Amino acid sequence: MLQVLLVAIGGGIGSVTRYLVGGWFASRFGVAFPYGTLVINVTGSFIIGLFLTFAQDRIWFGPNWHVFFAVGLVGGYTTFSTFEYETIRLLQNGQVLSGVVYLIGSVLTGTIATIAGIALGSSIQ
Repeated sequence: MLQVLLVAIGGGIGSVTRYLVGGWFASRFGVAFPYGTLVINVTGSFIIGLFLTFAQDRIWFGPNWHVFFAVGLVGGYTTFSTFEYETIRLLQNGQVLSGVVYLIGSVLTGTIATIAGIALGSSIQ
């Protein structure tokens, strides 16, 4: 039951953060291209790579931290379901180049960000 509560609290924090970050990007750059979702996906990939790698060999990061942070907070923050929907909408609206750039940009930079997070997490003493 504690872990469910931790997921709910972390997810709430992550979802509110996602809403605020997405809103900030929409207000600054408009909504013609989903910049906020792209930034959220990349930073979320980096954060989860960093956290899980850093916490992996540290006994004081017990399973409750993993559930709260990785499953709850980062799970609530990242937006790959929204990413999928927005990609399809761009393509359906005839914005093929934007859709392809968004798709490749999200997957490629998300992968690179995860690798960077793992590298940084591995180097932290």
